[in-house]
Amino acid sequence: MSRKCTEPNFENASLDELRTAMQAGKKETQLRCMAIIMLGIGASRDQVLRGCGVTARALRQWIAAFNKSGIDGLVVRKRPGRPKTIPPQTIEHLRTDIESPKNAGRDFWTAKAFHGWLRDQYRIECCYATVLRLFHEMGFALKVPRPWPDRQDEKRREDFRGRMRELCQNENVELWFADETGIEGEPRPRRQWTPPGVKPIVTHNGDHIRLSALGMVCPRTGEFFAIEASHTDTVVFQAFLDEAAKDIVPSRKRNLLILDNASWHKAKKIDWKFFEPVYLPPYSPDLNPIERLWLLLKSHWFFNLHCKTRQALSDRICMALFDLIQNPAQVAQTTKVQY
Repeated sequence: MSRKCTEPNFENASLDELRTAMQAGKKETQLRCMAIIMLGIGASRDQVLRGCGVTARALRQWIAAFNKSGIDGLVVRKRPGRPKTIPPQTIEHLRTDIESPKNAGRDFWTAKAFHGWLRDQYRIECCYATVLRLFHEMGFALKVPRPWPDRQDEKRREDFRGRMRELCQNENVELWFADETGIEGEPRPRRQWTPPGVKPIVTHNGDHIRLSALGMVCPRTGEFFAIEASHTDTVVFQAFLDEAAKDIVPSRKRNLLILDNASWHKAKKIDWKFFEPVYLPPYSPDLNPIERLWLLLKSHWFFNLHCKTRQALSDRICMALFDLIQNPAQVAQTTKVQY
């Protein structure tokens, strides 16, 4: 037996007032106002249910809310939601624990390990998804550590930074940065989001196809020049400089070329054309902004890529290099000098 539906009391609001509220309200509020208006103009309850796509129970609740509070009863307001599982006063303590895993006798945290730490140390029962959300809300990100040498001479590095800051402010100097990078036909697989129960597969035949790219960039203008090569040595580097001198229009400024200490960069027979070489401190790839450009190139063009032949890899490298050459604004933003 169906329950009797109370009639809406239009002394609380006229049809014109309901129409105004419907035009100004959000989607759910509009739907509620429309249902009451349809009842007010003589539509049957079955027509209202079909037209609005709601249940009889929902319609009864809307009528009761309208009869009690008028239009205010139909306005949908943001719900406060459930209180957070982890109290706000505990979050700052957790930040210290995350930043200093050694305090908990660990070298690093995984979300699973920290989930257990919350349960054992703070007696907080929560799900694994709550821990992941906590990490994101605190600004932490899942990153793979980058291998890094511990042989840097910090004094030389600081002196180099100071010199670069002065050169960046010198209007008579144009800074160029050069470097080489190797590109594999079978790069290491990267993480990716997949549906539950699906294990992604990336082709890996162990072919070890590898080519090199040599490039130079002017961060101020975003101008980028690069070539592809089978390997890197003094002869290849000289050919790279020769081609760069043909393609790049030299400015009237001093064109300084900053590069690392590879042996082929220091060969006495190198013809530097219109460039003046400046060498980075040893073990300091982070001071060369073109390194960020290589990372961008590999992440955009060689993500989980498998090339069966050297020609396929060569074609892909040419496409990637041409894309950077054609986008100086992106190159300038990526290689912006930060000393």
